[in-house]
Amino acid sequence: MGKKPRYTKEFKLQAVELLKTSGKGVEQVAKELGIAKSCLYRWQGQPAATEGGRRIRAISLEEENRELRRENARLKMEQEFLKKAAAFFAKQSG
Repeated sequence: MGKKPRYTKEFKLQAVELLKTSGKGVEQVAKELGIAKSCLYRWQGQPAATEGGRRIRAISLEEENRELRRENARLKMEQEFLKKAAAFFAKQSG
């Protein structure tokens, strides 16, 4: 028998995150990564994978929140501009 492959903690966390975010099944993700699906099932249930996934997700939520705030500010400026333009053209035609 050969030795079992050893995977780093980072690899395991990334594999679990890929499974969560890709919308693919365990079998397909495991095949793409070249690992046994039983490994992926096991990693998915481990506390380290769950905690790590939460940290990774929390960071991405913070980034998404910043991006949405910027977009919201831009849209508010555009809306204000359109209000002023509408008032200007209403004055011109009236």
